[in-house]
Amino acid sequence: EVQLVESGGGLVQAGGSLRLSCAASGLTLAYYAIGWFRQAPGKEREGVSCISIRDGTIYYEASAKGRFTISSDNAKNTVYLQMNSLKPEDTAVYVCAASSVGTCGHMGYWYDYWGQGTQVTVSS
Repeated sequence: EVQLVESGGGLVQAGGSLRLSCAASGLTLAYYAIGWFRQAPGKEREGVSCISIRDGTIYYEASAKGRFTISSDNAKNTVYLQMNSLKPEDTAVYVCAASSVGTCGHMGYWYDYWGQGTQVTVSS
């Protein structure tokens, strides 16, 4: 059974940092792409960042560029999202997803497996 488990969310003041983790089981990250998405109350889900473990390609959406860094630890089968200079508009549930295609996609349908999410709240 494939499982993706996010952790690391919490409450932080504007300008602070958080590191989110996406721990995978039941699959080998080396063959997948892992995307981070977020959904704020009353808003549509949006992509944040993605890493193709297979070829090392990394993408950031405009909202994340320059502030967030995605990385992977294949030995731990875990992907991280380091978030710095957080803003109140970053408040959302952050979810990781895995794509067996192995390359990054911007849309949710590209991904086969989803985690439950972790709440990130940034206070002003």
